[in-house]
Amino acid sequence: MTETNSGRNGRSGSFGDTVAMDLASGRAVDLAELYALDAVTEEERRAIEQYMSAAPAAERTEFFDRVRQARETLVRTFRVEEQPPADLFDRIVAQLPAQGGPDANTPAPPAPGQSAAGQFAPGQPVASQPASVQPGGGDELARARQRREERRRPGSTRRWLAGVAAAAAIALGGVGVGSYLADQNDPLNQVVRAGDLREASVDVAGGGTATLLISSSEDAAVVKMNGVPAPPAGKVYQMWLIPKDGSAPVSQGLMDEEALSKPAVVEGISSAAALGITVEPAGGSQSPTLPTVAAAPLGA
Repeated sequence: MTETNSGRNGRSGSFGDTVAMDLASGRAVDLAELYALDAVTEEERRAIEQYMSAAPAAERTEFFDRVRQARETLVRTFRVEEQPPADLFDRIVAQLPAQGGPDANTPAPPAPGQSAAGQFAPGQPVASQPASVQPGGGDELARARQRREERRRPGSTRRWLAGVAAAAAIALGGVGVGSYLADQNDPLNQVVRAGDLREASVDVAGGGTATLLISSSEDAAVVKMNGVPAPPAGKVYQMWLIPKDGSAPVSQGLMDEEALSKPAVVEGISSAAALGITVEPAGGSQSPTLPTVAAAPLGA
């Protein structure tokens, strides 16, 4: 078993670390909108492209489909003959988590009907558009410049950029800002963004590996199967938590051929010594039976 420490106490100040961690945790597809918006550095772009060059065909297809759709959405949304409402961007950002506490120097958003100086256009860096100058609008120009500088600060990292990506993705498959934000708070995201994340990998009998992303603070682990063959006909993989007190293993769900490609979240790991995976009849078993194909200690 191999284990690496991936503490994330400093992640809020480094967007590059966030991209690298998302790639390491197999969540590259979630970076598609940021990639499409050019909201990554050249180094991050190369890392994403290198990852995708070796990714499974299905993952590559999903990633580049989302990139294409995001770019098409931008073109449709910001074309000249059909301008979006002037306050569209500010309405979207208003629904996103706040970057920090209130700042007396932070300018108010544009009033309804007023030009939104911070809107972006396809193929250009976010927040780089010049402000529109209205008659006697020196104050508006100053506010636009201040907004632009605030967005360029090092502290303005992934949360703001993810908000822009959410705006671009509104029309993709009916995804709205509300569902996007809900996704950011789902158990899987809570684990992979934990400050005490640890990664462990164990071999699976029959081929492939099981990778665990473990967080004691979240009392949970994410399990991702890599290169593991489908279970035999009429069988499923079943996950179990093995309690520290020696009591009976507790089932944590089943994995059929389709589920193997998706990460699974196992909660309540604090009372468990290990995670075991067995092969069971379709529908699962009340208690583990042989063979055990993988076992991963959960201790630090």
